[in-house]
Amino acid sequence: MREIGDRIIIQINNQVIVESNDRPRMIRGAREVYYEDLPRGRTRETIVRENGTQIVTIRSRYGDVIRRSRITPDGREYVLVYVDELNYDQVGEWRDPGLDLGPIHLTIPVTEYILVAANVEDADAYYEFLEKPPIERVQRLYSIDEVKRSARVRDIARRVDLDTLTFEFGSAEIPQSEVVKLEGVAKAMERLLEKNPAETFLIEGHTDAVGSDLDNLALSDRRAEAVAEALTNSFAIPPENLVPQGYGEQYLKVNTEEANRQNRRVAVRRITPLVAPVAAAK
Repeated sequence: MREIGDRIIIQINNQVIVESNDRPRMIRGAREVYYEDLPRGRTRETIVRENGTQIVTIRSRYGDVIRRSRITPDGREYVLVYVDELNYDQVGEWRDPGLDLGPIHLTIPVTEYILVAANVEDADAYYEFLEKPPIERVQRLYSIDEVKRSARVRDIARRVDLDTLTFEFGSAEIPQSEVVKLEGVAKAMERLLEKNPAETFLIEGHTDAVGSDLDNLALSDRRAEAVAEALTNSFAIPPENLVPQGYGEQYLKVNTEEANRQNRRVAVRRITPLVAPVAAAK
């Protein structure tokens, strides 16, 4: 539909989606990066970090991530993302996998489903919350793109609303003085990664309703990426464990068409059980 800076806005059926390239964020500081062509139009990207760790990503012919692994210098492999390629190759055009799921039934208090940062008194609450399992049984493993595009699939995972970190109007910049507000969730991620280095976290970016829908999609995606960059640069969360995605003004926290700081926010979900085989088995 449109290209806005380094973001591309596409429409699939009736769904409008913002897409961005995660390679610059992933390869920053890498010692070596190389690519290989695989059968059926797939590609394999290998990023070699300074310490010898390799991040191997296989993409489908559409560019979707269907497998991502971290291989440590001692040869251990941690699978962050895995999709059944035979099943995936049979998929022609995009279809929301959430259509195969019934309406969501919340059987727990909302406070156990959505953690609001402004209400957190003890930083350990982030870890205890993110460690909890999805609110319903995961039917199958999903690709990263399926999770990013399907609201129904995302809703299986609990959500942390980082409403203490908000953005200036029209901006995706996080002042250094605001980065400290990410410390609680960053420490929770660090503890989870110590237990399972293959954890994956979705970072959702949002805007208020002022401005065009397409511009807000691009802006929200930059906000999500800014948080991912801050988590990596300030708290050493590996970039391959973070998946930023913008949703524009689709999910307003405060239902108003006016400028509203609370709507200029980000949220975090631990989506490991949706995309990784070990977590799904557990």
